[in-house]
Amino acid sequence: MTRICILLAIPLSLAALGCKQRSPDVVVTTSIIADAAERIGGGHVKVSSLMGPGVDPHQYQPSAGDLSTLSSAKLVLYNGLHLEGKMTDVLERQPGGRVVAVTHRLDHGKLMSADIDGGAHDPHVWFDVRLWTVCVETIRDEMIARFPEHEPAFRENARVYLNELNALDAEVRQKALSLPPDRRTLVTSHDAFGYFGRAYGFEVFGLQGVSTGAESGTGDVKRLTQLIGERRVPAVFTETSVPPQGLKQVLDAVESKYRFRVRLVGDADALFSDALGEPGTPGGTYVGMVRHNIDVITAALRP
Repeated sequence: MTRICILLAIPLSLAALGCKQRSPDVVVTTSIIADAAERIGGGHVKVSSLMGPGVDPHQYQPSAGDLSTLSSAKLVLYNGLHLEGKMTDVLERQPGGRVVAVTHRLDHGKLMSADIDGGAHDPHVWFDVRLWTVCVETIRDEMIARFPEHEPAFRENARVYLNELNALDAEVRQKALSLPPDRRTLVTSHDAFGYFGRAYGFEVFGLQGVSTGAESGTGDVKRLTQLIGERRVPAVFTETSVPPQGLKQVLDAVESKYRFRVRLVGDADALFSDALGEPGTPGGTYVGMVRHNIDVITAALRP
């Protein structure tokens, strides 16, 4: 009986060992990049993201396990433009030309400036859907270069996805135009929505700077308090990856000084900024994230 149990256990042990030994084909830094890579890969490659839902990439510190995963991947995709903060140095030291910034093909004339961890540009390009389509094309081409045997599938998957993104861009523009111009003032926890504002006609203000690593000070609170009070901004928005305490302090100051109450949009309606939501939720995909954000924004700011 013992011999039979051992013999039955051997195939299961080998199968388990095989699963443990299989390394990801494509490793990405953020959940946003992972979503695009999985759409294009269509199951032909194994995609693994270092940062899960709700993780702030500005503050992320790689672990020893992350370094091992990076070294074993056939392709590593990261955002670039110093979104990943100090982890950028780790990524750029990886050998073999396997590491690619998905933003590297973007026209620098279309990038917004920002002083973030030594970077000259705002890295939150995914909030302009048209700019993000260029990054998706880069992901497609890099995956074809590394896994040419799957080129037809990658091209077809990317074609379908890019058509979906073009429709999404038109949808966001239409919904943004449903708001009167004087209602298109977007106040958030940190200044991540600059590309969104430029693309879809919003003035955008954040309590913190482009990077959440730059803490807000008394001057930032006073500045935002005055702006909200003088413009009578009806609502401000928390973000899923940034604590809301700073915005709460601003709204207390607005109520005290200007004698009116501003709605703090949060909890299930918090905006997705630097990371997607949990898989299976409305914000669990890039398309779902963008649609959630524009729907929440227009509902809260509508007269």
